[in-house]
Amino acid sequence: MHPDFLLIGQGICGTWLSHYLEKAGYSFLIIDDLRENSPSRVAAGIINPVTGRRIVKTWMIDEVLPFAQNAYTELGEEMGVTALYQKNIVDFFPTPQMKLAFEKRFSEDTTYLEKPTDEYHWLEYFNYDFGYGIIHPCFLVDLPAILPAYRKRLLAKGALINETFDLQKLEILDGKIKYDSITANHIIFCDGYSSFNHPLFRNLPFAPNKGEALWIEAPELPSNNIFKKGMNLVPWSDGIFWVGSTYEWTFEHENTTPEFRERTIAQLKHWLKRDFRVVDHKASVRPATLERRPFVGFHPLQPTVGLFNGMGTKGCSLAPFFAKQWVDKIATGSPLEPEADLARFNRILSR
Repeated sequence: MHPDFLLIGQGICGTWLSHYLEKAGYSFLIIDDLRENSPSRVAAGIINPVTGRRIVKTWMIDEVLPFAQNAYTELGEEMGVTALYQKNIVDFFPTPQMKLAFEKRFSEDTTYLEKPTDEYHWLEYFNYDFGYGIIHPCFLVDLPAILPAYRKRLLAKGALINETFDLQKLEILDGKIKYDSITANHIIFCDGYSSFNHPLFRNLPFAPNKGEALWIEAPELPSNNIFKKGMNLVPWSDGIFWVGSTYEWTFEHENTTPEFRERTIAQLKHWLKRDFRVVDHKASVRPATLERRPFVGFHPLQPTVGLFNGMGTKGCSLAPFFAKQWVDKIATGSPLEPEADLARFNRILSR
C-alpha cells in the first residue's frame, strides 16, 4: 500500500484531517485501535463560545463556530446521522461572585450571553440560590454517532487498519516513511496523549490533564439544554446524561477513581431535585498544551512526519477548522494560523 498520508488515530482530529485530505484528492490510510478511553470517546462533545471565570470568548470562536456548524452538518448528512445539536447552556451561578462576573461581562458585551426572563424557571428540577445566565448558541457534537459511522465507512473503503500502532516499526526514509508493508509520503500523528512521548515531539510544551465523567440515568430531567453548576450536565441519549468533568494536571494513573464518583454523586444530590442512578464512569487524558494552542504542522527536520494534536477541551470546535486550514496549506501553500502552526516551535524541535 502506498497512500499519500498515513494517519495515526481516528479520534476527532484523525477523522477531520482524513475527511479534508479526501476532499482535496489525497489518499490516506488510518491506523487506530479503538481505545474506549480515548478523549474523543469519553468527551461530552460541547462547543461553548465562552470560557473562564470572566466569561470571555474562547480563542477564535467567531471564526471557528460558524465553520464547525457547517462542517458537522455536512459530514452528518454524508454519514446519514445527525452530528450536531444546538443545546444552549443554562449556567447556574455557584456563588454571588460568579453572578456579578456574568452581569459585568453582559454589560460590556452581550455576544453569546443572555439574561433569563424568569430566574425561577428551573426550580422544579434544580436547587440554585444565585440565579443563572444563558450562553448561546452552544452545540453538542454527537460523538457516539459520528465517530462510529465514519469508522464504518473507512473500514468499508479499506482505509482503516484496526490495530495498535507500534513506533518501533516506523522507518523514516528520504522523502517517505515505511511502516510494515505500508509506504507513504507522510505520516501524521493524530493520537492525542500518545504523541507526548514521541522522540520527535517530546520537547513540545504538552500539558496533559486527566478528566473523569459519570453517566447517569435521570429520565425526569429536561434534555433541551446543557446545565452547568460547577460541573456540566449534558444530555447524552434518552434519559441518560453525561456529568463532568475534572482537570487533574498531576495524576498517577489514567483510571477512574472512587473519590471522583463519590464527590460527584454528593454534588448531584445537592443540585438535582430528581432521582438518578449512575450507569457508567470513565476517565481519559486530554492532549492539552501549556499555551492552550494546538500543534499543527510538519517537523522541521523530518518533513515527512507531522503532528495534529493539542486541542485540549476544544477539539470539537478546533479540529475541523484546523484540519481544513492545514490541508489547504498542503495543497496550495496558504498560511496556517501562526498561533497553531507547529513552525513556532522550530527552534525547540531542531535541537
